[in-house]
Formats: sequence, structure tokens, C-alpha cells
Amino acid sequence: MGAPLPIKFQELLALGNVGVDSSAIGFNSCTLESDSFICIREKKSEAAQPEVVIVDLKNGNNVTRRTIKADSAIMHWTKQIIALRAQSRTLQIFDLEQKQKLKSATMNEDVVFWKWISESTLGLVTDTTVYHWNIFDSTQAAPVEVFKRNANLNGCQIINYRINSDGKWMAVVGISQQQGRVVGSLQLYSKDRGISQAIEGHAATFGTVRLEGAPADTKVFTFAVRTATGAKLHIVEIDHAETNPVFQKKAVDVYFPPEATNDFPVAMQVSQKYGLIYMVTKYGFIHLYDLETGATIFMNRISSETIFATTSDSDSTGLLGINRKGQVLFVSVDESNMINYLLQNPANTEIAIKMASRAGLPGADQLYARQFEQLMQQGDYSGAAKVAANSPRGFLRTTDTINRFKNLPAEPGKMSFILQYFGMLLDKTTPLNETETLELAVPVLSQGRKHLLEKWLKEGKLDCSEKLGDQIRIHDINLALAVYLKANVPHKVVASFAETGQFEKILPYVNQTGYQPDWISLLQHIVRVNPEKGAEFASSLANNEGGALVDIARVVDVFQSQGMVQQATAFLLDALKDNRPEHADLQTRLLEMNLMNAPQVADAILGNQMFTQFDKARIATLCEQAGLFQRALELYEDPAAIKRVLCGIAGTPNFNQEWLITYFGQLSVEQSLESLDAMMKANIRQNLQIVVQVATKYSDLLGPVHLIDLFEKYKTFEGLFYYLGSVVNMSQEPDVHFKYIEAATKMGQYNEVQRICRDSQYYNPEKVKNFLKEARLPEQLPLIVVCDRFDMVHDLILYLYQQQQFESIEKYVQGINPGRTPQVVGGLLDVDCDEAQIKSLLASVNPASIPIDALVQEVETRNRLKLLLPFLEATLAAGNQQQAVYNALAKIYIDSNNNPEKFLKENDQYDTLSVGKYCEKRDPNLAFIAYQKGQNDLELINITNENSMYRAQARYLLERSDRELWGFVLSENNIHRRSVIDQVVATAVPECGDPAKVSEAVASFLAADLPGELIELLEKIVLEPSPFNDNASLQNLLILTAARADKGKVADYIQRLDAYDPDECAQLCINVGLHEEAFDIFKKAGNQTAAVAVLVEHVVSIDRASSFADEVDTPEVWSKVAKAQLDGLRVTDAIESYIKAGDPRNYEEVIEVATHAGKDEDLVKFLRMARKTLREPPIDTALAFCFARLEQLGELEDFLRGTNVANIEESGDKAANEGLYQAAKIFYTSISNWAKLATTLVHLDDHQAAVESARKANNIRVWREVHGACVSKKEFRLAKICGLNLIVDAEQLQALVKQYEHEGYFDELIELLESGLGLERAHMGMFTELGIALSRYHPERLMEHIKLFWSRMNLPKLIRACEEANLWPELVFCYYHYDEFDNAALAVMERAENSWEHQQFKDIVVKVANLEIYYRGINFYLEQHPSLLTDLLQVLTPRIDVNRVVKMFQKSDNLPLIKPFLLNVQQQNKRTVNDAINDLLIEEEDYKTLRDSVENYDNYDATALAGRLEKHDLVFFRQIAASIYRKTKRWEKSIALSKQDKLYKDAIETAAISGKSEVVEELLRYFVDIGSKECYVGMLYACYDLIRPDLILELSWRNGLHDFTMPYMINMLAQQTKEISLLKADNEARKLKEKEQEKDDTETPILGGNRLMITAGPGAGAGRASPAAFGQTNGFAPQPTGFGY
Repeated sequence: MGAPLPIKFQELLALGNVGVDSSAIGFNSCTLESDSFICIREKKSEAAQPEVVIVDLKNGNNVTRRTIKADSAIMHWTKQIIALRAQSRTLQIFDLEQKQKLKSATMNEDVVFWKWISESTLGLVTDTTVYHWNIFDSTQAAPVEVFKRNANLNGCQIINYRINSDGKWMAVVGISQQQGRVVGSLQLYSKDRGISQAIEGHAATFGTVRLEGAPADTKVFTFAVRTATGAKLHIVEIDHAETNPVFQKKAVDVYFPPEATNDFPVAMQVSQKYGLIYMVTKYGFIHLYDLETGATIFMNRISSETIFATTSDSDSTGLLGINRKGQVLFVSVDESNMINYLLQNPANTEIAIKMASRAGLPGADQLYARQFEQLMQQGDYSGAAKVAANSPRGFLRTTDTINRFKNLPAEPGKMSFILQYFGMLLDKTTPLNETETLELAVPVLSQGRKHLLEKWLKEGKLDCSEKLGDQIRIHDINLALAVYLKANVPHKVVASFAETGQFEKILPYVNQTGYQPDWISLLQHIVRVNPEKGAEFASSLANNEGGALVDIARVVDVFQSQGMVQQATAFLLDALKDNRPEHADLQTRLLEMNLMNAPQVADAILGNQMFTQFDKARIATLCEQAGLFQRALELYEDPAAIKRVLCGIAGTPNFNQEWLITYFGQLSVEQSLESLDAMMKANIRQNLQIVVQVATKYSDLLGPVHLIDLFEKYKTFEGLFYYLGSVVNMSQEPDVHFKYIEAATKMGQYNEVQRICRDSQYYNPEKVKNFLKEARLPEQLPLIVVCDRFDMVHDLILYLYQQQQFESIEKYVQGINPGRTPQVVGGLLDVDCDEAQIKSLLASVNPASIPIDALVQEVETRNRLKLLLPFLEATLAAGNQQQAVYNALAKIYIDSNNNPEKFLKENDQYDTLSVGKYCEKRDPNLAFIAYQKGQNDLELINITNENSMYRAQARYLLERSDRELWGFVLSENNIHRRSVIDQVVATAVPECGDPAKVSEAVASFLAADLPGELIELLEKIVLEPSPFNDNASLQNLLILTAARADKGKVADYIQRLDAYDPDECAQLCINVGLHEEAFDIFKKAGNQTAAVAVLVEHVVSIDRASSFADEVDTPEVWSKVAKAQLDGLRVTDAIESYIKAGDPRNYEEVIEVATHAGKDEDLVKFLRMARKTLREPPIDTALAFCFARLEQLGELEDFLRGTNVANIEESGDKAANEGLYQAAKIFYTSISNWAKLATTLVHLDDHQAAVESARKANNIRVWREVHGACVSKKEFRLAKICGLNLIVDAEQLQALVKQYEHEGYFDELIELLESGLGLERAHMGMFTELGIALSRYHPERLMEHIKLFWSRMNLPKLIRACEEANLWPELVFCYYHYDEFDNAALAVMERAENSWEHQQFKDIVVKVANLEIYYRGINFYLEQHPSLLTDLLQVLTPRIDVNRVVKMFQKSDNLPLIKPFLLNVQQQNKRTVNDAINDLLIEEEDYKTLRDSVENYDNYDATALAGRLEKHDLVFFRQIAASIYRKTKRWEKSIALSKQDKLYKDAIETAAISGKSEVVEELLRYFVDIGSKECYVGMLYACYDLIRPDLILELSWRNGLHDFTMPYMINMLAQQTKEISLLKADNEARKLKEKEQEKDDTETPILGGNRLMITAGPGAGAGRASPAAFGQTNGFAPQPTGFGY
């Protein structure tokens, strides 16, 4: 019988289907932290950007891709928060939803594993330490160390980190490869104790279990381990609580199938809901264990691929996992089958009962009900209470159960059973239901123990309902309110809030629940009770976010009806704060109400400008009547009314002047001007100040012109002065400034007039000047200021001189502006003022403040310069050192010819430029003196050129020594250049004795590119007697200049001069092509090396150089000649010259050139000479190679045997490259370079020796090269030796195989590979390649090979080879041993003729992961091997969907083939199976089996089946139809069918089973009618309880059946007599008991023998004090609570 599976298994997602690359699905790149998100790091190609793929499992598997480069990425359990790790140390936390970084840190060591351990915390494991990091704790900037890693984890790969629920225990899990198996290592750490324990284990987790009778959960640690000897699951207690019973350690065996020899646990999860342990192994097996007992519940394979990531679901019901194929799998308990599955094994009954109670699973209800009744009947009421309290889904926790316990008598000295029952219920984690809560509340409240109810309510132990609240309301309204809130009884909650005065809570509650009370009635009640709270409540109603809940007008009516103006005002202010147009009437009503009763309140309301929708005209009138003129003005819009109020407002006491001024800003320009005019007209004295302030503030808006006109209209210069005085400083209007000057003059404010004239920038100076002249002010200072500012000094002086106000002139130049003295003097001179007065005026002014230049200019233009001589001399005598004073004096001395040369030469204070200009036309010599003194170069050059003063100019140039000035004079554009040069050469230079100045002159000539003139100058200096005859620089310069300008003179200069620098001059000659002159210079100087270099490099005459070398015969010269000969490829001559020089230094170039020229014999001579003084590797190497080229092998061997520093390997390589293999052999042999020697021997066709050398070299490259040569020469014996050394290197194997296959040497390849299988270094590639070769060239040998060596092969690669070669049996074998059972099964079915074998196929098909293959296999057997179908279905029964199988065979009309299978699975009682079997049995007319089927299995369409059977020809089938009708309670149909076939026994049984009197009566009458007395008697016996005695008497009397009826009558009378006696005795006992009960009612509480029984413990006496409140968890004494949960 195939039992239903206890688990549900489903594939949630295939990562490949959502675009995840298969290479990214692995432990290091794919993470699963919870059942919400999968996080994958993916990089699809080298060029692609790395991405992080986030799959939201709870949002339709939505995929998000983000370009992120990180080593690891893990998602938060539930939030859009991602943790990233880069470079193993940098950690960053991002909130993807808020798009912000939460935290970042850099570790000091690599993080090797990390995961989320809580909603807020990350756990991180490094090589040495474990850290925790709270990402939401702002004080925790970096991870915090928790504990150090234990030594047992060294060298392990960390695969998990677990922490228990309270964070006090942690476990780090790691695995490592040891001795051919995977070993697990655990570190268990206690935070409280601060110690660690090393444990061997592969997977671990924490959990809690509630033991029977325990008041609290027991914490456990469970781990699994597979050792070399076996596998165990351990469950141990941690942090034992003293109040709990001790949890016994559990260690149970873990079963692994024989074929899973390398399997081990990889993950564990605890389901707290079911109390189960889920364990997953590497090979994809799922194990279920009971957490409390450790008992094995279930084991099966759920994945053919390794599950590398697991997590529990959020409800703690099951396990999620991801395998390497990318399947996201979910395993959980099948709640409908788990209990039935457990009950199939009697040993698991207790586990089943506990699990059903713990998780509320169906399947154990009958066990609980039967156990409850048995305990009740046995009198074990405590046990019965325990069973009822722990019943699954609380199906026994009913009113009937409570009543039964209430009716039980209490045992003396013990708590009543009903209270024990309630105590057990309160100890459970689930709350009481409504009935239980109400029953418990009655005695608790009656005894005044409401604090117990409060405690249970806080703990969530009670079921809140309206009835419970009503019970509590009488005793405590606040507690009742809490109940109403939890029970969601809105009307009672609102009433309770109002009753307790918590009005502020009503509206939030109503908005939350959607309940709508009668707000107006509620408000009226609140207003009467508490007016202030009423106003607040009304405001909250009006300002509700979803809209006002009440009509505001009705609320105002409520307040006004109570005379509460203040409260109405407060309400309306809050309700109308949004200032909506629809509230206009209410705003008007509010203001009217307050203007009539409290004008100050109305004033405040209007002042706050809260409302704008009211009737402004109405309210303005009321404001004016109430004396609130300001508010009236704010509201009036009628201009007449506004002017009326404005004219009188200034006379009211305490009016706000600032506001009134601001108010004018609201009026239009016309209104403002009209209002101001009205105010001036009404009372100018009263309103002038206000008008001025208004005009001042709004001057720009109203316009100064209009305002000036307004003030002038009423002739108030006072107002005009004050108005303009406030705006003039900010105005730019000329008229404003002028009118202000005018008004200030009228008001006598002369200081203001002066200030404006001095400071203003905007008045018309001409207009103001004329006004001030006409005004004839007593003080002329304003006029002076205006004329001074605007340069009208001449007019001012003229006016003042005419007015004879000479004192004003003196004040002007002395005090106001002395700087205007030159203009004043000029003006006085123009009016022909007396010179004495002018001199007196000048004498009165401080000279330092007078601009002398301007004064001199004013006087000079009028030809009165001498007038200033006394003033200037006095100024100079007073210590005034102004340059202008000296300039003026110089000009006066020049004009008067008063010894000007002395003044110009001796005085340094005058301006040489201006004075020189002044002298140019008067006396050029004086101008030269001034210019020379001031170094005014250009002016001096110009004046000397114009007056032919070349000698003076030449001397000045030499003295000045300025390169720029020389350049200007020597410029070709200067027409006077030649004249100046002549004077320089003839006069200036001979006179000069300063070498620096002469050098500057020479340099200037050189810079001016005047070589002829320069030669002329230098010959004058150098060749003629002078101080510079032996100057080396000048001699060098002369030769240089001649070399460039006159080459013919160079040779002469070389012979005549001796002080020049030979190297510099020779180089100069070389540069200009005078090589012979350069040779002469070097030769004259005795520098033979340089001389021969000139011949070689410039004259390019190797013969002359050789002759010169013979002449001087020095090594240096021969070396130079040798280098030249070598460069000219005269190799033999060069080598001879090097030998003469004895110079081997240039050996590298000699070797290179001679080698290329083939001059090996000459080179040998050179190298022998070189070896005498040098021991350099290139020399010895070249010499050895020369021997090789000259085939002087004997000398080569002697040379190599002797002492040398030659690079022999390089020589050998070179010889080999040039084909000199014999020489190469000598080279390689001398240094024992076997690798290259082997290659050389290959070229010499000495393969045997090559192999020997390769063996000595033992180098892969050499083996490959020798092997290739041997294969090419078909030296397979030698090739095999080489090949065996190659195939052990996996990287060389492919190339070797391709070579053999390309050459067609298949058998030799196979022989080579077979020979290599026994080698110590044989690897997987060798076995694989041999298999591939056999599949291609000897397929008959392949099966034997793979059977022997399949475990050492690369099966995927071999699978491809078998597919290409169509080797189906071998392909199936490979698939099977590679655990590719799906492909193996498919291959068998596709090529059955070659690969099918029944037993093998059965072994394969039961292991496939794709369920569809089961059905393809069934179809395959149906088509190919129908006789073996039953055998196949037998092994597939636990794995296939039986309904689908049946439908398959029904569709193909082949049901009879699987009849044995159907009978075997009928025990599952599935409708499809039952219908199929029934159809077959009907067709076969097997009524016996059909009867058993319909009686034992009821899952079929009874009506349809009975309808078919009742029409069957055989009576047995019709009898079955009647039986079916009876089972479906169609009594009449069943009886009619039985009567039809005269099956009266069946009819009587049906009537008796029906329990219906009318059915029985009808059948009884039928038997009487047909005269069947036997059936009549049978009815009386079978239906005794259903037949009325009166009916029997009637039928018996009518039909003469007294004899047949009499047994029935006798039995009936006997039974009646017995029942009457029992009733009588029971009635008497009841009456006695009632009397006793009435006597004790006044003394005994309802539910016990002690009035405080609720808090009394067992055995508490009447006189004993009750225990302390809350002494136990719920007020009751501890009671057993069932099965631990």
C-alpha cells in the first residue's frame, strides 16, 4: 500500500528561466538569506559589466538587475537593503528603496563568510574573528568583535554561521578535505560564558521545544555529522532553566543509501511550528526528524543536483533551497497527510498526537475524542482537561466541555476541575475562545479579581467580545473600554470614550474603524458636560481630514443655544481657518457676533486677517459704528466713505499712525492724491504731519511733481521742506533737488542749502547758480561750492570781483579749494587785477596745496611767467621740493640766460624731458645736457641727429652701453648710421679704456649683423696697438667674423694671432666648412687626435688619415683610423690598424661587421689579440663560433676544453639555427644541455640518442619535440617512450591525441594510452581520451573500459563522444553513473533496441528528477513491453500521479493491462482509480470483487454507479446497486430495488439502518400486504426501536398476526417496566440532592469550595491566607499542559 507522502515538494522558480547565467549559480555567487530574495552576482562575458541580479520571490519573481562590482552580495531578509563586499574587506550597506548608503566600513582582514543573523544585524566571519554589525545603530560605525575563531576551523571553508533566538549562542560551520573525505568542523560559542567548544559536525542549527509540564521553552542545539564510521544527529540542551525538566541528549543514526558513499549533511533548519528538523545532504536528500525525540520521520531524494543554499520560510514551516541547476525548491509539511502518515507506524503515535496539538493538524481528532471520553469515563478529569486543552485546532474546547467540567464535583482540598481546565488553557500560547473567556470572567469579576483579567488581557490570553466588555463595564469602565477596542465594538468604544472624558480619542478611532455616530447628539452631550472640551471636539469634527463630519452652522447653533459666544468663537476660528468661499455667511456671523458683544475680539480677528469671504460692507459699517476706524478703512471700498473716515481718523485718540501710512499703499494713485488733498483741505494743521509722512513713503508711487504741486497749492513751504528733505537724498530728479534748495532758502536753512549744493549730484548747476546769485544770500558759500564743483570758477571770480567780495575770493583759495588757485589767478589776470594783489593772494596760500604745473601753465599762457619768480624762490626756500618748482625755475633761467648750463648740470630735481623739450628750439646744447642727464635716449639721439652732433652721440652710446639703444642706432633704417659708426671707430672706441663698454659695442655690432664694420672695428682694436691686443675673446671673435664674412682672411689671422682658443676656433671653422684651416689649427696646436678626426670625419680621406697615422704613429691615431676603416667596410685594413693600435675596445662592432662580411679568419686574428687584454664573453663566444663556421671542430673542442668565458649555449643555439648541427652538438655536449642536445640529435637523425638526451632533460617541450620527430619517422617504439612522458601532463594530452589522429595512427594512440593507465601519474584525462578513442576506432572495447574506469573519467566529455558515435548502451551507462538519470532514461527509450534492459531501466527511472519521464516511461512500456507494465508501475507507485496514469490508459483503452496496478493502489481511495476498477469489474462481471470495492472504497460517483448497476442483467449487480443506495441514504430507492428482486433481508437491513420510522412503517405494511409473516417477524426484531407499539397492535389485530406479534409485545412491556422503575429511583435521588444544594448555596461559591479558589493552590485550607497576587503565570497553580507545546 503506497502511503501518502508527509511533505509537499514544489519548484518555485528556475533561475535559468529568468535570465540568470548558469555559471553564476553557485555557493560563491548566489545567496539565499530568506524566502523573500535571491541575490546573484553575474558576469556573462569578459567584456560585459558585472551585475547583481535580485529576484523578489514574493513579488511574482520580479527580477532587478543592477550594475554593481562586488565580491559578494546578500539581501536583507525582508527589506530592499543590500550588503556588498568588495576586495574581501570593504563592506557597504545600501537601501535600494531610499537610494542611499546606510553604512560602510573597511575590515583589517578578509571576510570569508557573512550572512544576516537578524532583521538589523550582519554576522561576519574572518580568518581569525567573528563580528556582528548592527546597520541601524548609528553609534556602531564598524563591525564589533564577538569572539575569536577556534583552531579547529583552520584550513576550513566556512559554509554557515548560526545564532539562536536570544543571541546568546553562536555556531560557525566549516568543512575541509581530509583523507579522501569531507570533514565537518563546528565552533559552538556561549556569549554569557565567553567560551567555545570544538565539535565535529557538517551542519548545525538552534531551536526551542516545550517539554510536557514545563512552564517555559527549552533551548536546544542540534547538529549532524558523518564520520568515517557512521552518521549521527545530535540534539542537546543549552542554557537549562531550573524550572524546566532536564532535556535528555539525543543521538540518532542518520541513514545514507549505499550508493551515497560520499554524501554528508550540508544544511539544517528547524520548523518551530511543527517541531521538526529539516536536514539536507549534498546529494539532494531531505531528512525529517522530530525535534523533541530525534525520531526519523521521513527521508527521500528531492534533487539530483547539490543544494548549496538553504533557508527557512518566514512562517517557520518548511525549507527553501537552490541547487546547481538553478531550481528554487520548497519543502514543507503536507498538513493533510502528515498525521495519517505518522499513525501508520504505531511507534510514532505519540509524535503524531503532539504534532497535531502543536500545529493544529487534522488526522488525530478521533484519537483525541476517544481519549477524552475514556478519561472522563475513568474519572481522570485532570487528564481529560489536559486532552481537551491540547486538542488540535481546539475542537474539544466547546461549551459542552465546559459544562461537563462545571458539573463535576470538586475534590476536597483541591482546585475544581473547571479551574484546572482554565489554568491549562491559560498556560497555552493560544488565547481562550469567546465561550471560555465569558465563563472564566464571571467568577473572577464576582470575586473582585479584575486585575487578573487585566493581566490576561495584556498577555493576549482572552478572546475580547462585546459580551465580555458588558460584563466588565459594571466593574471597570476603562478595562471594558480596552475590551471593546480589541473586540471592535465601535458604538460601545465611542460611548466609553465619552463617558471617561477621552474626547480627543474619539475621532482618531472613528476614522480608523469607519464607524459614524450621531455627532450632533454626541456634541450636545459633551458641551453640557465640558464646554471647553466641547469646543475642541467640535473643531476636530470640523477639521477632519476626510471632510467635516458635522454641519458647522448646526454646531454654532448648539453653542449659541447655550449662550457660549466664546466657545462658538473658538470653534468657528478653527473650523473656518481654511477661509473657503462657502463659509462666507459663517464668517459674517462670527464677526457680527463679536462686534456686538466683544468688539476687541472682532478687532483681533480682523487684525489676524484670517477671513476674506465675509460681507465686507456690512462688517465695515459695524466697525465704524463700534469705533474701529482702522478696520472700517480696511474693509471699505467706497471712495467717499474712505475719505470720510480719513479726514477724521487723525483726531481720534491712540490711532495707529504707522498703519494709516501703510494703508495708503492699498489705495490707487488717484485715490491717494484725492485723499491727501481732502485731508489738507479739511484740517491742514491736524493732518499736515500725516500728509508729509504719506508723501514721503509713497513719493515714487505718487510722483514728486504731484506732491510738490499739492504742497505749493496750499503754500506750505514747511510741508514742502520736510517732504523734500526726506526724499531728496534718494531722489535723482533735478526739480526735487532744486525745489528743496529753494524751500530750504525760504525756511532760512542755509546749512541745508550748502549741504545739498556740496553733496547732490542731480541738480542743474546753472539754474542753481543763477538762483543763488538772485537770492543774494548773506553768505556766498553755497554759490562758491556750486561754481567750484562744476568748474564755473571764472564766472564765480568775475561775479565776486564785480561785487567787490575779495574776501570771499581769499576764503575760497585759502579754505575751500586751494587747488583752484591757478584758475583764480588766471581769472584775476583776465580782469586785469593788480599784480600786487595777485602776489599777495599767492603769498597767503600754502604752496604745498597749489598745483605748480597748472599755475605755471596759466601764467605762461598769458606771458607773465616772471610774475611767479618771487613766489617760486620763496617756495623753494621754504623747503618745497616739487619738481614743478624746479621746472619753472629752469625755464625762467633759460629765458633770462641766467647761467642755465650750471643749473641744468648740477640740479637733479627738474624734469629733464620737459626742460629738454623747452630747450630744443632755444639751444640744442642745453637740450643735450638735459637729455643726457635724464638718459632720455630717443630724444637725445633725435636732437643729435637733427643737429649733426655725431661725435657727442658716439661718446654717449659708448658711455651708455645699452644693447637696445645700440640696436636702435645701428638699425638699417637709421640714415645717420654710417656717420655714427665712423665716429665710434675713429673717436669713441680709441678714447675708451673700459673693456666692458668696448665688448658691449662689439656685441652690438655683432647683433646688428654688420660683419664688415665689425672686422673694421676689431682690426682697429686687435691688430693695431691698443690695450686689447692680447684679448682672447676678441681674437676668437675676429676669426669667427672673418670665417663668416671674409673666409680669405682666416688663414692669415691663424698665422698672425696666437691668443685665440684653438678648439673653439677649429670647431667654428669646421662649422663653416673651413676643414683645412681647422686641420691647420689642430696641427699647429699639436692635437694629432683631433687633426686626424678632421681628416676622417670632415675631409673624408682615409688614405690621408692613414698617411698621417704613419707619420705620427700613435695608438690613438691608429684607433681613429681603424674605426674609419671599419665604418668604410675595409675590414681587413681596420683589423690590421686595430692590431697596430693594440686596441680591442671596439670588439663588439668588429665582431658584428666581420661576421657579416664573412671575414672569419681575420676576425680570429683580432679576437686572439683581444683575448690578451680582455676576458669578455662576447669575445670568447665569437671566437668559438668562428671555429664552428670555419669547421675547425678540433680547435673548437680544444677551445671549449680550455678556460673561456664564452656563452656556449648561445653559440650552440646560433649554430643550430644556421644548420651547423655538428658544431651545435659539440657546444651542447660541453655544457650537458640535454634538452637542446636532443633537438640537435633529432636534426642529425640520431633518434635513439635523442630519446636518451630527452630522458636526461626530462622536459615537456623536449619530449614533445622528440616525440613529434619519432612519430614523423614512424619510430613508434621511441615515440611511445616519449609519449608516456607526455600524456601524464594533462595540458599536453590533447595535442598528442590530435597529432596521432591527424597522422592516422589510431591503434598506436590506443596502445600508448593503454600503456599509460598503469602509470603513477595517470589522470582523468588519460582514461577519458582512451575512452573517446575507443568509441571512435574500437567501439566494441568501450563498454569494458568504462565499466572498469568510469569513476576516473570525465563523464560529460565521454557522454558527448558516445552520442557522436551512437553507442547507446555505453551512453546509458555513463548517464547513470554521472547521476544524469533523466538523460539515461530518455536515452534508453529513444534507442530501446540497443540499450533497453528491464531491470536496469527500473533502477534508472526511480531516480529521475523530472516527473514527466515517469509517464514517458509508462508510454514506452505500453508500446514496447506491455507485459512488464505492472512490474514497472509497482516501483513507480510512490512517485507517480495515479490519477494521471489512469487517464492515460483510459485514453488509450488499455486499462485491463494495469488492473493489478489499479488494485494495488486502490487503497489510496482515489476516485479515478475506483471508477476505473469498477468499470473493469462490471465489464468482467466480477460482482464479488466489485462488492468489496464499493464497500471498502467510497470515493466514487455513487449515484452514477448505482444507476448503471440497477439496470444490469445479473441480480448480484442490482443487489450491489441497492447497497450503494443504502450507503448514500437513498432508503426508498434501495428498498424498492430489493423488493423488486425479492431480496427482503436486504430491504429489512436498509430500513433498520435508515433510522426513519416512516420508512420502516411503509416496509412493514408492505410485508403485511404480501402476507410474508417471516419478513413481518424479522422487521419486528430488526427495527424494534423504530416501530410504534400502537401500529403493531393495529396491524396484528387487523391481519390476525397475534401469534407472530406476541414476542415483540412481551419484550416491550418488560423494558417499559424496567425504565419506569429507574426513573422513579432517579427522581427521588434528584429531589434529595436539590434539597442539599439549596442548603449549601449561600455558603458555597459557584465554582469551588473556597471563595478565593482562583488564587488558592491545591490543598489550601479555609483559614489559610491566599498566596500573593500573580504568584503564578496566570493566577492558577501550575498544571500539566499536554504534550510540550
